[in-house]
Amino acid sequence: MSDMTLLGLCGSLRKESTNRKLMHEAMTLFEPAQFIAGDLHLPLYDGDVETEEGIPAKVQNLADQIAAADAVLFVTPEYNKGIPGVLKNALDWVSRTKGAPWKDKPVALMSAAAGRAGGERSQNMARLCLNPFQPRVIPGPELMLAQSSDQFDADGRLINERALATLQALMNNLHLEVLRMRSCRDMPVS
Repeated sequence: MSDMTLLGLCGSLRKESTNRKLMHEAMTLFEPAQFIAGDLHLPLYDGDVETEEGIPAKVQNLADQIAAADAVLFVTPEYNKGIPGVLKNALDWVSRTKGAPWKDKPVALMSAAAGRAGGERSQNMARLCLNPFQPRVIPGPELMLAQSSDQFDADGRLINERALATLQALMNNLHLEVLRMRSCRDMPVS
């Protein structure tokens, strides 16, 4: 077992979604690492709730998981040309917590969608939504899995060899970024 922790955030809440399958495939290619699937079943962001009740425990737990993880998989379907509400809602809530959990966090962005573009617009929107938090979004290779319902076998494994090679390269780059960030943290300050 590695001493790395990988957090997965999947924008589809369905258990059998192709994005969830893609997230688990990415996790197997990143190993060895402890894998945690973040829970995005959060209440809708409401400033009045925050003022009256504070940050919900589930939101604080998610923020703590992001802060503690060595890297994050941000996996997004494309709903109506953008990211799903659960991802945006999670970003909005976590932005209200203390400690800037996303700052300098290595993040691999990927998408799976039924259409030909594989979630290209949702990835673009996700980058824009993540940008204010200053994570280290891995620039590539970009993985946008098109016609995703045809890309997995009965066991939920990715069968598209080209996509698998791209995903492996993306996970290698994410792993290297984690190691780079660790070495920067461990360098003595003069």
